[in-house]
Amino acid sequence: MDDPSNTAEDQPTPRMLAWAKNSAAYRLAKRMMTERELADAIRRKARSKFEDISEAQLNALAEAALAFGRSMKALDDQNYAEIRANSAARSGRSKRAIARKLSEKGVERSIVESVLQDADDLRSAVVYARKKAFGPFRRPDVEPDDARWTKEIASFARQGFGFDLAKRVLDLDRDEAEEILFRPA
Repeated sequence: MDDPSNTAEDQPTPRMLAWAKNSAAYRLAKRMMTERELADAIRRKARSKFEDISEAQLNALAEAALAFGRSMKALDDQNYAEIRANSAARSGRSKRAIARKLSEKGVERSIVESVLQDADDLRSAVVYARKKAFGPFRRPDVEPDDARWTKEIASFARQGFGFDLAKRVLDLDRDEAEEILFRPA
């Protein structure tokens, strides 16, 4: 008895499979992607490229593209998460903001947790303060009043830093802040 879920119409054509492989190679050569990002991109483009493509064919094309990316060692969510998390932390992003962004990109929660285990939120918060000229990096001609302090705390909160950490960074003097910035990671 034939399995109705595996009919010939559900199998992608050789032309479709070749397109999926080439499309994956092109996309992965341009930038790093997570597995979910690549699969979504292949599905989205295949819908517009091939008329009357079935959902099963879309899934098969996405899986073929993922398999190709893995075989070329160009698709690795763990590596992607490590690189993105380290870069984001060095540029002043909080653990919370990094975790949210990686989750949006389709990285599994266990990978996100393992990557962020050793991240230093204090250093990231000091980097953020330096970028925004807050706290110890405030210009000497700017008078620190309650309104400015509230604005700076709110800015830290929007970036995912907790109140206690933001307060701690704003209370640092410049020498302490620079020591945190320049200590080995």
